[in-house]
Amino acid sequence: MQRVYRGERAQKGRYREFYQCDIDVIGKDSLSVAYDAEMPAVIYTVFRDLAQVGIDVGPFQINLSNRKILRGFLEGLGLSEGEAQAAVLREIDKLPKVGVDAVRATLTGEQALSAETADAILAFVGIDGTTDEMLATAKDLAGASALAQEGLGELSQVVAGLRALGVPDSHFRVNFSITRGLDYYTGTVYETFLTDFPQMGSVCSGGRYDNLASQYTKSKLPGVGISIGATRLFYVLDQAGLVKDQTSTIDVLVTQFAPELLPDYLALAGELRTAGLNVEVHLEPAKIAKQMKYADRAGIPVVLMMGPDEKAAGTVTVKRLASGEQAAVARADLARHLLASFGRAA
Repeated sequence: MQRVYRGERAQKGRYREFYQCDIDVIGKDSLSVAYDAEMPAVIYTVFRDLAQVGIDVGPFQINLSNRKILRGFLEGLGLSEGEAQAAVLREIDKLPKVGVDAVRATLTGEQALSAETADAILAFVGIDGTTDEMLATAKDLAGASALAQEGLGELSQVVAGLRALGVPDSHFRVNFSITRGLDYYTGTVYETFLTDFPQMGSVCSGGRYDNLASQYTKSKLPGVGISIGATRLFYVLDQAGLVKDQTSTIDVLVTQFAPELLPDYLALAGELRTAGLNVEVHLEPAKIAKQMKYADRAGIPVVLMMGPDEKAAGTVTVKRLASGEQAAVARADLARHLLASFGRAA
């Protein structure tokens, strides 16, 4: 998980600087297609378990394909590998956004394909049915194309791997219109959709890139990966009211009640961190009300106050912002008291 950047015009939920969660496996010289099943298996687990942290995205489905399948099919129609084929793949990738009619118009107009060829392409990417039925239908339509049959073999392995990894068929489907608009993808491709929010488009995507690293090194480093645009996903989920838990990752704020006691506050924070609590110290002197307001806005549930009187008595005042309750707790028992209040073992 890291900040990344894109050179595009900023939009709502789509910024030039944003956070992305990436999962990649890189091989040396070769990388088994079995790894291609692990990517969507991880995504299935992540999206399934988001509800446990207060973010219920509802039903979701991971769409799978392999670029070799459609590339091989296009070769069979006379579209050899090159810019013309890449342009068709990019148009097919727009299907969910612009619809069949718009793509057909571009294929027969800008791409100068015959109506019969355009209809054959759209019929192929529109294959529907159960996962196994779709694979069988595509195998028949792909005919003698060695490249398409190779892609179908790899996709079948990914499907078998997903099932073996415990991903239910209800959470993934074969979709031959998934091509990904980036030409560095060489095989398996993924896009993930939230069933109740189709307008969001894909919220998690990726695929196999066997030759991407060759731009930077002579070593052959095939890879497969998938990523979640975390900033965009959480922006849209928040707008939809699906982000239920706004609590900070910080458990406790140690306030600076008396600036001369700053070394004591730092020592207190160190003790609590060692005990396993996430602790922030308010390092700037400010009125206690301002420090409380900061904790409230940041979603920090507990604040600690210790002035000269509390220090002399060996106690710390613990205040829970949600309820307003506060109590004096012996410093020696403070870590245990706080852990217990958060339901954690000492």
